[in-house]
Parts: sequence; structure tokens; C-alpha cells
Amino acid sequence: MDVNIRIVYDNEPLKEGLKSGWGFSCLIESERTILFDTGWDGALLLYNMKVLGVKPDKIDAVVLSHSHWDHIGGLPTLLNLNDRLHVYAPQSFSNHLKDEIAKRADLIEVSESEKLFGAIYTTGELGTEIKEQALILKGKEGSFIITGCAHPGLKEIVRFASNVGSVYGIVGVFTDLINSIC
Repeated sequence: MDVNIRIVYDNEPLKEGLKSGWGFSCLIESERTILFDTGWDGALLLYNMKVLGVKPDKIDAVVLSHSHWDHIGGLPTLLNLNDRLHVYAPQSFSNHLKDEIAKRADLIEVSESEKLFGAIYTTGELGTEIKEQALILKGKEGSFIITGCAHPGLKEIVRFASNVGSVYGIVGVFTDLINSIC
């Protein structure tokens, strides 16, 4: 399976012409098109998607790592342009937030590790204080991880992903990197 990963939203844009903003989002293109997180600002998310040639109505699913606004803030704007989205959110989201998402999209609550699409898996909810899910892309070389902030600790996420295959790469935000490797 061919997979293409593009960073759409970050505080340090990786491509000329993209705007920066607080938060993170990346696009995973395989047999389905998945947006992992949405950044903080929906207008900025859409601007960067346009620069990258990504049409909002071509996205099949959104996977939200955790409920911090710098990872889910762009979701309402995206839902205005795509009313057929499947949104995979941690079960630990507040009932109010889940209700709001479910009014406008097909909400799938995630608690345990599971296969989402093809060779793409969710870790399920990891962590204690801040519950977060990461994605694992299983390929020929092993597992590639996409994480939101790594609040559960990078060590824990990598350990969990190793169950799917040896880890050869990781992308995302590493908020708790120091704590996770010490």
C-alpha cells in the first residue's frame, strides 16, 4: 500500500507558502484520505489545504488525537465544507464535545486499539491524565507513528506501536518528549 503523509498545519511550516499556527494537522493519503488533527484555526487549515491542493470534500475521515483546541479547533470549519466525514475521537472527550461532533458528522468513539483502514491502526486511548490516541501505519519496513502531542509519553506510544511492527519512524508534536525518555 502506498501512503503519502503531508504536514498541513504546524507552528513551523515545512513548505514555502504555508502559514503557521499553533497546533498540528497532517494528511494521510492511501486508499482513504485521512486528516489527523485539525490545528487551532479553521481558516488557516483551509488556507494551507488550498496551497497543498487538498479539497475538503475529498477527505474521508478525521482522526482526533486529543481534545486540546490546538488539535481540534479547525474541525467546525472543516465540517461546514464536508458533511460526510467520519470523525474518530477518543471516548474520553467530554459528552458535550462528542454531542456537538455527532450533530454534524459520523462520530466513532475510540477507546481500544483497532484497525481503521487497510494498514492504518489507532493505538486507542493511551495515558492517564490526558488521554490521547496516535496512529500506526504498518508498512514493509515496520510501523510508522503519527502522534498529536505524545502526552502519554513517547516511550509508551513507541512501546505500544511495537506490537504492530518494529518502529522505524515517527512524526507529530512531542510535548512530553523529555519526560518520556528520562
